[in-house]
Amino acid sequence: MFSYRHAFHAGSHADILKHLTLIHLVEYLQEKPVALTMVDTHAGAGVYSLEDGFAAVSKEAEGGIYRLLKFKDAGNPIPESVQTYLDCIKAENVGGDLKTYPGSPFILARLLRPQDRLKLFELHPKEIDILRHNIGELKQSKQIDIYAEDSFSRLKGLLPPPSRRGLVLIDPSYEDKQDYRYLELAIEEALQRFATGCYAVWYPILSRRESIALPDRMKKICAAHQRSWLHTELRVENAPGERRLQASGMFIINPPWTLEKHLADALPTLTKALGIDGGAQFLLKSFEA
Repeated sequence: MFSYRHAFHAGSHADILKHLTLIHLVEYLQEKPVALTMVDTHAGAGVYSLEDGFAAVSKEAEGGIYRLLKFKDAGNPIPESVQTYLDCIKAENVGGDLKTYPGSPFILARLLRPQDRLKLFELHPKEIDILRHNIGELKQSKQIDIYAEDSFSRLKGLLPPPSRRGLVLIDPSYEDKQDYRYLELAIEEALQRFATGCYAVWYPILSRRESIALPDRMKKICAAHQRSWLHTELRVENAPGERRLQASGMFIINPPWTLEKHLADALPTLTKALGIDGGAQFLLKSFEA
């Protein structure tokens, strides 16, 4: 299914939760000098204009990154965890105004050290060409491999990385409900090959049965492999019948011990800054195996 385009959701509240979490994971894993291999299973185009194209049509950034910046500019205190994320986004916008939003591939690429590698997967026939062009413009491009392949089946072949230090971001569109099953199988296979890897799963919170069951399914997989986990969700609105995405979550397998504190600092601010109604709330749970 190729109707989904990452650009529709560029800079949304879901991107903020995903990318704030992702940045901290990378920074923690880079505290050791050992080479880090990072994998983004559904890369998209890499970077997006907020002024035209799909992002301008959806306007999801207005309820996301723009809303967060207005909150800060109004004089509200911002914890360091959120400021680190904002600095990373602003670095893509030299000259002031926020006109461009980096997707996960660009965020990860900018964080690469000389010894690190980045693996990007994208199947969309148009997105893959844009991704190749965008990545080719980066000075880190020689450290980045791009695959026009199904990441769910290809992932296990990349694990474990040579240094046995790796981070995998899995964020499919979930337009096809089979993505939930493919995700579970990919995680099972990945943990069998690389049990100590850090796996970050993003998912939309929908009324669909598969979406509701996903966190518990992940917890069962972690229990079977005796792995620690962290589960977080951010809801900005609770409006039954509203079609736009109102909440999303992240499920982290083998999370660093610092992540829970990092999110505990950030989530109250994000809920206050991005919340649209009284239904805005967050969830943060963890388990140490």
